[in-house]
Amino acid sequence: MAENKTVPTGASVEEFLSSVEHPGRKADSFELLRLMTDTTGQTAVMWGPSIVGFGSYHYKGASGREGDYLAVGFSPRKGELALYGLIYGPDAERLLPELGKHKTGVGCLYIKRLDDVDPAVLEQLVRTGYNYIMQELDTTKD
Repeated sequence: MAENKTVPTGASVEEFLSSVEHPGRKADSFELLRLMTDTTGQTAVMWGPSIVGFGSYHYKGASGREGDYLAVGFSPRKGELALYGLIYGPDAERLLPELGKHKTGVGCLYIKRLDDVDPAVLEQLVRTGYNYIMQELDTTKD
């Protein structure tokens, strides 16, 4: 079975975020770092070359594949911020319409700028997504 490509690297989160070229995306990334650290109580860790993650959980899929992955996190991409783990919580369906300007994809929430969203709703999505993943999806407690 193939190994996961996205794993913790030990690289510096601050160095990575400081290297973000777009000044607005860089500022938003440092704000997300603060928000996710405060909300999850976890230390940020680089996962692969471009994802900042908070907490990790062990999963076992129906196919038998298993591994570890970040609970919540983000990646400052060229055109937008990709946020991971926020659309899984039981409150996500209710909260997303209140968030502001965003789009969703398979497992991700995408926003252009933090100014486009309600910070209180974003914090709730981080909290409920993190709690759901750690309490319901983490198979290490089974």
